[in-house]
Amino acid sequence: MSVPDTVQWSAVLRGQAATGEVQATLEALCRAYRAPVLAYIRHRGYRADAEDLTQAFFTRFIEHGHQVGADATQGRFRAFLLTAVKRFLLNTEEEGRTIKRGGKVRFESFEAGRVRLDNVASDAETPERVFERAWAMTVLEAALGRLREEALAAGKGEVFDQLRDFLLEAPDKADYAELAKALRLRRNTLAVAVHRLRQRLRELIRTELAATAASGGDLEREVDELRAALGPVMHEPPDASPRA
Repeated sequence: MSVPDTVQWSAVLRGQAATGEVQATLEALCRAYRAPVLAYIRHRGYRADAEDLTQAFFTRFIEHGHQVGADATQGRFRAFLLTAVKRFLLNTEEEGRTIKRGGKVRFESFEAGRVRLDNVASDAETPERVFERAWAMTVLEAALGRLREEALAAGKGEVFDQLRDFLLEAPDKADYAELAKALRLRRNTLAVAVHRLRQRLRELIRTELAATAASGGDLEREVDELRAALGPVMHEPPDASPRA
């Protein structure tokens, strides 16, 4: 799920949104970034209660959204969200609370989306690392979703579906040649198409991240950290660039 273009974390931090708008913004962000929170909670050992804990966390998080302050150290929603879920679990453990499903806001199941837990978690990794990877994959899938919508609008949805995997990692030369043949395109023409789609994908990734960053500096930090997590996607493979 993509973050709507009207949603801006910076407006919440700077006090530029009314209480109702703050809650709506937090709800939109939480819907988009449910997966990293659930991944973190599960990796903290709450396997059986993870769904209930995640629902309880977001319900409380949204209900108390008006308490979010303009703290410059919380300029990135990702960092703010991770800190918040850590505190929530700590308070839950200390107070021995029993978490029950509730709240008016419901969030779709983690497994229902394109981001899968088995793709972002391993027993050897810390919960924080699992959270970061799930966050990166959520941003990537949202950007890919927007890119596919653009392709469908241009009548090129089928071609996009064929090229999608080529955008995520450097293609094997044999696979590249085979796809060019299947699409009845010259290899160089296919390389140009992949190159342009990769460029647009990076732009859409920045758009997704911009909604969660309070400043240009925060955005660049988010891009750098996402680049570290998604290296092949954020860098153009040498042999995938178009030749003159």
